[in-house]
Amino acid sequence: MPFRYRLQKVLDFRIRKKEEQQQAVQRAKDEVLRRQALVDKNKEEIKSVIHSMRTNADYRMMDIYDRYLKNLYEKEVQLLEDKKEAEAVLKQEEEKLIECEKEVKVLEKHKDMCKEAWKEEEKALENKQMSEIAVQKYFERQRKEREERELNHEED
Repeated sequence: MPFRYRLQKVLDFRIRKKEEQQQAVQRAKDEVLRRQALVDKNKEEIKSVIHSMRTNADYRMMDIYDRYLKNLYEKEVQLLEDKKEAEAVLKQEEEKLIECEKEVKVLEKHKDMCKEAWKEEEKALENKQMSEIAVQKYFERQRKEREERELNHEED
């Protein structure tokens, strides 16, 4: 009789939950990277505006450049806050993943222990059956020997 783990459905559910959580972590990482790319793009925009302001800007346009730069700096602060929020979400998702992994490991360890106990039970059952067979063969041999002795006694 093959081994059947009685909590296999629970283990499968937890494994699926762990895989879903891994996907959630990956999505959170992608979001952090996307927001970092927006921050980098904004920094490049700031550098570009400063460079163009210094090289070929008319002095009458300086006020417009200043307002635009101020807007870009405010946008950078907002983007950094958004990135920090995304990193916090990523950290929470990673903690959930760690918890899911622990739950799966606990059940897998329990399954291994149950399988070892089942193997021991099967081995004990097999030994018992072998012992019974050996006892039956012994008594059969004893009976045949007795019958042979009785036949030899009768012939004498």
